[in-house]
Amino acid sequence: MQKNIVSRITIVIPVYNEAEHLRACLSAIAKQRHQADEVIVVDNNSVDASRAIANSFPFVTVINEAKQGVIHARARGFDAAKSDIIARIDADTRLPADWTLNLLAVFANEQVDAVSGAVGYYDLPFEQLNARVDLFFRQRIARAMGDEVFLYGANMAIRRRAWLKSRHRLCQDGGFHEDFDLAIHAEESGAKVVFDKSLKAGVSLRRIDVGWRDFWEYVILNPRSYARHGRHSQKYMYPALIAVVGAYWLLKILHRGYDSQTLKFSWQKLLTPVEDLRVNPATFVD
Repeated sequence: MQKNIVSRITIVIPVYNEAEHLRACLSAIAKQRHQADEVIVVDNNSVDASRAIANSFPFVTVINEAKQGVIHARARGFDAAKSDIIARIDADTRLPADWTLNLLAVFANEQVDAVSGAVGYYDLPFEQLNARVDLFFRQRIARAMGDEVFLYGANMAIRRRAWLKSRHRLCQDGGFHEDFDLAIHAEESGAKVVFDKSLKAGVSLRRIDVGWRDFWEYVILNPRSYARHGRHSQKYMYPALIAVVGAYWLLKILHRGYDSQTLKFSWQKLLTPVEDLRVNPATFVD
């Protein structure tokens, strides 16, 4: 009888000035019931304490990527990964303790080459409810898109063989979501990309903490990333896009005023000025 071989997992985290979130992200990785074989933090020219925080975790390997942009930091980490499964999360991702176990269960199906999963927003009230709403839209889009399903960089993984096969096809300029670009070119290379709701993660809604125009320019890149590759399945994204943009002000107020530590809404927090507005990772490249 053939012995089952347990896949090895590398988790890659591109980082640019993420000191506020990185410790919680890495602490969640440390609590996995099945430990990842390798955790790589790619420092993309951070000027805050991100590197020091990453180095404080003994299981983390810190590498550098001097060329600015998540496209380049992601590729540097994936190229350095030694495992047969390369997972990718963001610095503000918080993984539940069974995340790596669920990842192994997904990749037990040898036909699956890449996967993206469901998310809940821990810095919004009613996290379980907002996770169900997000899953409703994300699952409907994935089903409608079929073979052209997206990958979501905050909660995804790809087999190393699929990465190596599609890497030379990837776009290198800005103006698109690099995780969508990877999904498109991986599928072109023959990879089977799937959405699996069992692969859950917590993420931040901090991307909404910008002006309306900047937020619109960020979300509209979802369908535009597919359109620039001559695809038509992006049409299924528009209902969710309209819903999110329509709820912009409500979501922004809830996000700014919600204290994820006390799990309460705070008027003082709502009225506190936000000093460090996020850059759009799809356009911030060299």
